[in-house]
Amino acid sequence: MRQPGVRADHDCTDHLSRHPPRSVSPAVAEWVKAQNKVTDAYLDTLPGRDAFKARLTKLFDYERFGMPYRKGTRYFYSRNSGLQNQAVLYVRDGLNGEGRVLIDPNSWAADGATALGEWLPSEDGKLLAYSIQDGGSDWRTIRVLDVATGKVLDDKIEWAKFAMAASWAKDGSGFYYSRYPEPPADAKFQALNENHRIYFHKLGTPQSADRLVYETPSQPKQSHYSGLTDDGRWLVIYTSEGTDNRNLLHVIDLKDPAAKPKTIIGELTNDWSVIGNVGSTFYISTNKDAPRSRVVTIDVASADLTAREIVAQDAAVLGGASIVGGKLILSYLVDAKTEVRRHALDGKLLGKVTLPGIGTAAGFGGEPDENETFFAFTSFNYPTTIFRYDVATDKATVWAQPKVAFNPTDYVVDQKFYTSKDGTRVPMFVVRKKTTTGPAPTILWGYGGFNIAYTPAFSAARVAWMEQGGAFVLANIRGGGEYGKAWHDGGRLANKQNVFDDFIAAGEYLIAQGVTKKDGLAIQGGSNGGLLVGAVVNQRPDLFAAAMPAVGVMDMLRFDRFTAGRYWVDDYGYPSKEADWKRLRAYSPYHNIQSGKTYPAILATTADTDDRVVPGHTFKYTAALQAADIGPKPHLVRIETRAGHGAGKPTDKVIEETSDLYAFAAKWTGLEVKPVE
Repeated sequence: MRQPGVRADHDCTDHLSRHPPRSVSPAVAEWVKAQNKVTDAYLDTLPGRDAFKARLTKLFDYERFGMPYRKGTRYFYSRNSGLQNQAVLYVRDGLNGEGRVLIDPNSWAADGATALGEWLPSEDGKLLAYSIQDGGSDWRTIRVLDVATGKVLDDKIEWAKFAMAASWAKDGSGFYYSRYPEPPADAKFQALNENHRIYFHKLGTPQSADRLVYETPSQPKQSHYSGLTDDGRWLVIYTSEGTDNRNLLHVIDLKDPAAKPKTIIGELTNDWSVIGNVGSTFYISTNKDAPRSRVVTIDVASADLTAREIVAQDAAVLGGASIVGGKLILSYLVDAKTEVRRHALDGKLLGKVTLPGIGTAAGFGGEPDENETFFAFTSFNYPTTIFRYDVATDKATVWAQPKVAFNPTDYVVDQKFYTSKDGTRVPMFVVRKKTTTGPAPTILWGYGGFNIAYTPAFSAARVAWMEQGGAFVLANIRGGGEYGKAWHDGGRLANKQNVFDDFIAAGEYLIAQGVTKKDGLAIQGGSNGGLLVGAVVNQRPDLFAAAMPAVGVMDMLRFDRFTAGRYWVDDYGYPSKEADWKRLRAYSPYHNIQSGKTYPAILATTADTDDRVVPGHTFKYTAALQAADIGPKPHLVRIETRAGHGAGKPTDKVIEETSDLYAFAAKWTGLEVKPVE
């Protein structure tokens, strides 16, 4: 296959220098155009592409809802009728009222690439703060809407990033939010994100008049987020320096207009997440002295800030927690599956919440003195369903259940455990049709980082792969949060190679067990998972038939020089430190491509507005692949326009990209794709 001209520039000798980020040149723009031209021409030849697109379009065409959020007498929720590019925000007056459209982001841009981000109603449900995400960027613009009239107020907040992170004042006069300083105009998507601050915005005033609430100018790398307690008295301030679960904790007593932030947790060593409060007694989940987390209370008004344990850690990993209806609702992971428990406020176990099956449950937000809450349940063969749950009666009823064009009983989910290189027992989920027997073309998916647990979840896209006779496998490798802090620590910093060993061992296990065969195994992962795919392809190019790294961190010696990259040092280490640099250099996908070895077919994906993992990572990686002598299979890049790291991507773009990826995987794993009636 003819590839566009490439230039190899590894430049890994400057490992202790601090060169400024390199800007995008006209030559790079031309390179991008040439790469997409070659990739599009190749994808046009794949026989399964049209069949996948037709089937995915049908599978995505089902009504789906987000969880309702009640404030005052109103219920707010998102809904997508099926093929809408963006979900629409609705409001109901009362639980059984008729829904009306509040915000339809599909009207904002012709290409559907401007999305509604986060949204939050005021305490009385009369106003709504919401964020706008353009072209997939992590930047947010915050606006305010009058719920009764639908009128958008003049208030406009710029330079919030990653999330709106707003908290309404109890009286609805304004809201607290976090933002960065305005970046240079020519570096909006590349400049480092520093000097994060918390402000209060009073409605009806310009952003320039917003009151500064909290900052740490001597620590520009710290991030600050705030939340207001349900009683409106306490502003809780979280401060962190990276992406791991370590934070400082301060509170401001809003009852006293002159109050200053009071330090509750002053050491950046553990996770401290406020669940709720009863007066000045705060309920907090923490992993201090409990790597799988526990629940403690602290009296924040007292001089004695001793944490008192009320729910000890156990073998399961504590994740979500809330106080609803005077009860503690605690969500745990047991071998990467959800278990939800009910506790009294003194910590006594009252029982478990009955779930529809083995899978993932999330939600359980609500008011501390109201019994109503909602949760979502999903699994590989169970489309995401919303339940209304009554805490007092312990009863759950379906609030919204989708109807997808597939039969869930046709599919089987098996959880298996395999042994990694160092003897560690690692779980995986294997999903396929019951009629799929013998070695099948398989997509092995992984992430393995940042304490993020990947659990069973429904994907209409994966149905399109499996109904053709393919298998899907999720490997719960180290670096994630499936088994708590120890599992995370086992796959970061000096232990990062364990992540790659776990994933390689997963592939070997699938072949040895006859789930697939060597020429039938494709691998896939995004972001940190893109790094994973790039690294294991370099280490074991013989093991895989195809690889699909998405928005990956591919240059491990320069990742900290762009946008949010500096936050990732908690998982990766510091390229400026000699010992860390050596470890990073040893697995960096860009720097370890092995000329002379035969590589699998590779289709890397990125997007022009990805300001989290800048597309330059994938550009450099692809150029290096194409400049190397790594065999005859295609090594391509698909560069999406008006899209970012993934959030807010329009439905039509998701369908197009998935069709391309699955057709590519089918070609190189031997999956015969047939139209589905």
